[in-house]
Amino acid sequence: MVFSRASILTLVLCTAAAAVVRADDRPNVLWIVAEDQSRHYGCYGEELVDTPRVDRLAQEGVRFTNAFVTAPVCSTCRSALVTGMYQTSIGAHHHRSGRGEQKIRLPEHVKLIPQLMQEAGFFTSLGAIGHVTGKGRKGKLGKSDYNFEWNPSVYDGGDWSQRKQGQPFFAQVMIGGGKSRSAARNNKQIPHVAVSKVELPPYYPNHPAIREDWAAYLDTFTLMDRQLGQILDRLESENELDKTVIFFLTDHGVSHARGKQYCYDEGMMVPLIVRAPGRVAAGKLRTDLAAHIDIAASTLYFANVEIPDYMQSRPLFGPAAKPREFGVSARDRCDETYDRIRAVRTKKYKYIRNGFPTRPHLQPCVYKDQKEIYKALRGWRADGKLNELQQRLLFSPRRAAEELYDLEKDPWETNNLAQSPDHANQLKHLRETLDHWIAETNDRGQRVEALARYESDMQVYLDAIGGRRPERAKLIQRNIDLMKRWYWSD
Repeated sequence: MVFSRASILTLVLCTAAAAVVRADDRPNVLWIVAEDQSRHYGCYGEELVDTPRVDRLAQEGVRFTNAFVTAPVCSTCRSALVTGMYQTSIGAHHHRSGRGEQKIRLPEHVKLIPQLMQEAGFFTSLGAIGHVTGKGRKGKLGKSDYNFEWNPSVYDGGDWSQRKQGQPFFAQVMIGGGKSRSAARNNKQIPHVAVSKVELPPYYPNHPAIREDWAAYLDTFTLMDRQLGQILDRLESENELDKTVIFFLTDHGVSHARGKQYCYDEGMMVPLIVRAPGRVAAGKLRTDLAAHIDIAASTLYFANVEIPDYMQSRPLFGPAAKPREFGVSARDRCDETYDRIRAVRTKKYKYIRNGFPTRPHLQPCVYKDQKEIYKALRGWRADGKLNELQQRLLFSPRRAAEELYDLEKDPWETNNLAQSPDHANQLKHLRETLDHWIAETNDRGQRVEALARYESDMQVYLDAIGGRRPERAKLIQRNIDLMKRWYWSD
């Protein structure tokens, strides 16, 4: 068959047009990440909050019941999320680390998800609720909090408003969530949780300050739900809602004595909802284990971008999706307080390894100790008002080297089965599972970090606080001196 020049030109133009259509048909991808919240949403069974938009998101998408973070504190969690890598594998495992003279640099082959999306033609943005509503500072990105050196140019802006016509976007919107207690409690536009209705976990005492704090914490879910509504309303007004794959999650659990910074379920288990019209069936419930880093590979899957071979993230959807047999969460240094905790979780069991069992659970930490709830805990401890369970779990002078919990029978993780003969085989299996994971992923937190790096990071920390809060800086310095005796002199 012989083609004329005109027919060839027409074929070329049609092919080019088809390519444009295919590019335009790629969905937008949006990450909505709230801070410091466990799974106290209506769709997860909490009856005291008012979260109709989150609940609707779950009805129109997929809700995961066993989603977890690989690090129960914000900067390490975000570092893992944006790379699709365990924070322990890329050297980003110490919270707010590498900010002194010894900067942390990613391995050369590791790229951030926004960089991969940008290279694929997506407009990339990092913002907060103010960027979405038009009240944010133009030209200023939202909270990143990554534990490594990175180039801000991987983000094109604070929101997607400056993208080219028809260009798909990859956006991240960070919301205050559990850090907005005062704003939520004082907001007259939302219903509030009555302190009298609060039911605390059994390991927290019925102290008035703790009850009030928990009520304010629950109010943040209602406030967050209204902010989610603003995001969804904007997408709908721009006719982009059903063209957008939405991932909704939190960066870790509630900031409390067994939540944030700890590998109990209160700290490591988070909500995860994915809405992807036309791509994922609505109203589905998934009970398989899902790591928050799996959002990275899932994003690339939906965007039709090749998932790098090095990535530890797994796609949650598509032909390459493979359920996890277990999940691992890791806690290392947080601010000035040193620690090493590793947890392996299945649907039924949780195994925790404490790297420094001779140190107490609530080690000195100024960030936590200045909170009213911690003052309340320590005050009631001094007055002898804690029950045996609360005293044992929160204030024992040392921890068990290993902890094992049957999550079906003991969801609050209060009965350590590590010494139980009936669970010896399960303990051995999970112990070996963690050992294998440490070796396979090159867990870089197994050794105490160099003292020079710790001191460098702490100097940056002190310099940032000293001018504004000199008394607080003194307390931090006291803790630094204690940590140096505990971990670098023993």
